[in-house]
Amino acid sequence: MVAYPSDWSESILDDVIKIKRGASPRPIESYLTFSSSGVNWIKIGDAPQDGKYIISTAEKITKDGAKRSVRVCPGDFILSNSMSFGRPYLLKIDGCIHDGWLRLYDFQNEVDKDFLYYLLSSSSVKGQYDSFAAGSGVQNLNKEVVKKVQVHLPLLAEQQAIASVLSDFDEHINNLAKLIEKKKAIRDGALEDLVSGKTRVDGFEKEWETVSFNQVIKPKARIGWQGLKKEEYLRSGYSYLIGGTDFHNGKVNLENISYVSKERYDMDSNIQVESNNVLVTKDGTIGKVALVPKLDKPATLNSGVFVFRTTSSLLPTFLYRVLLSSIFKEFINTLSAGSTIKHLYQKDLSNFEFRMPQDIREQQAIASVLTAMDEEIESLEIEKEKIMGIREGAMDDLLTGRVRLKL
Repeated sequence: MVAYPSDWSESILDDVIKIKRGASPRPIESYLTFSSSGVNWIKIGDAPQDGKYIISTAEKITKDGAKRSVRVCPGDFILSNSMSFGRPYLLKIDGCIHDGWLRLYDFQNEVDKDFLYYLLSSSSVKGQYDSFAAGSGVQNLNKEVVKKVQVHLPLLAEQQAIASVLSDFDEHINNLAKLIEKKKAIRDGALEDLVSGKTRVDGFEKEWETVSFNQVIKPKARIGWQGLKKEEYLRSGYSYLIGGTDFHNGKVNLENISYVSKERYDMDSNIQVESNNVLVTKDGTIGKVALVPKLDKPATLNSGVFVFRTTSSLLPTFLYRVLLSSIFKEFINTLSAGSTIKHLYQKDLSNFEFRMPQDIREQQAIASVLTAMDEEIESLEIEKEKIMGIREGAMDDLLTGRVRLKL
């Protein structure tokens, strides 16, 4: 139980702000428009992944559609009541909202808008949402639930000081996010130039050659286990069981992974994988690529995943980069063009061709340049996560009055 400072006032949200549910004209398709005179139609996809402001929309609705919806204005909050459960956003545009949003507007004078944003984002408020939802059995928010959320408010000057501190954290996080995206764009451009030979690493002049997949993969791509029984998926065990759902940003994520027994692992040596083996999904979202990390125990493959092992003329880390590039993406797109069935077969791979340096040292140099870029991005992402963690701790301390600011 949080003990709030005695000089903070206790209220419910209904006392400090008006709340209204959105509405959607139906069928919505009849009211969408490309006209410049259309009204912004605000959807969850318009909300930023990081950040608090909604600044544009992908779609507009007609003025007639707007009459059947709920208008919102710059400075209003909108609160997601289903998808991003309870997350608030501040509007920098006007528009209309559907019934997946709640409009929060017309604040009382004793409430600072930015402070209220952080308060609505806090663990205390989210905990109340969860408690109300658990009691009702309904896993979304409605106006009546939000109205009765309890809030504790310091005087306006302290609210503004708290919001200023937390906004500084947000600015730093947003700057890191922008830098990460910039570094990724640079990395992706370098990937395309380096694996195509458009840009050469200094010191290498030997010719490149065009090779087919079958020339450089031995003896052929292998597919993971088919038809494992439910009881064979273990929470812990002798061997990792790597599936396509364990692929994350080109790497295999070993957190929350399944395991299999030694008996199952030993049954097929062809799909026993090692560090730096290249993996590709063959079903579902075909062509997802991952590199096996350093392993602290044996690993094998689940269904829907190929393992590619290279001959001595091709470094697996260079092949990995080729498969991440547009060269392989365009090949996959060609296979799936005009087809609703999306599978990658062994026979399809035989038609895949790409260029590679004859000098294996150049392959290594290219892979090393791109790995260094990846590591820089990863370091920035770790820093961003660290600052986000500190920000969460600061929110808990400042919004409960456990830490007070000198005014």
